[in-house]
Amino acid sequence: MRDEGAVEAFVDQAIAANPGPVEDFRSGKDKALGFLVGAVMKVSKGKANPDMVNALLRKKIRGE
Repeated sequence: MRDEGAVEAFVDQAIAANPGPVEDFRSGKDKALGFLVGAVMKVSKGKANPDMVNALLRKKIRGE
């Protein structure tokens, strides 16, 4: 799935559902990003593009 709007909705869901790992990532624990990517993949039933998920998570959490 490469529809950025749909993937962004999955990313938003994963961020809202996982505040602990989001804070861990903000504080420099890069492994937390892997957990969040997994959460997005679970919500999207494996259909989201992992590279897009990674980029959107970084953008939304760190403002990159």
